[in-house]
Amino acid sequence: MTYAQVKTMLCTIPLDTSTTIPTAYYQFPDDTPQQPPFICFFYSNSNDVLADNTNYQKIEHLIVELYTDNKDFTLEAAVEAVLSSNGLVYTRDEEYLDSERMQEVIYETDVIITEETNG
Repeated sequence: MTYAQVKTMLCTIPLDTSTTIPTAYYQFPDDTPQQPPFICFFYSNSNDVLADNTNYQKIEHLIVELYTDNKDFTLEAAVEAVLSSNGLVYTRDEEYLDSERMQEVIYETDVIITEETNG
């Protein structure tokens, strides 16, 4: 996948029948506060395949954070369906953020990154 394809994939997660869940890389801009539900995603580190003194294949560790006001099994299933349908194997963790009064579900996966093409 390219970085753009990862972003596009996450931006297709349905919130309801007519809209998709708001999604941003790392955080939303300060002038656009979000109310849950929303998704933030980022690459926490890389685990590239190295060969012949070069980074032969880029492998990024992708973190997808789903924030909701309350436990939302339907929305979690939608996120998981999008990840699975794109061939991504993930781990899942969750916690309640007392200070924010929000539920956070964290998905972690590795993504093989291919070159962007101008085509």
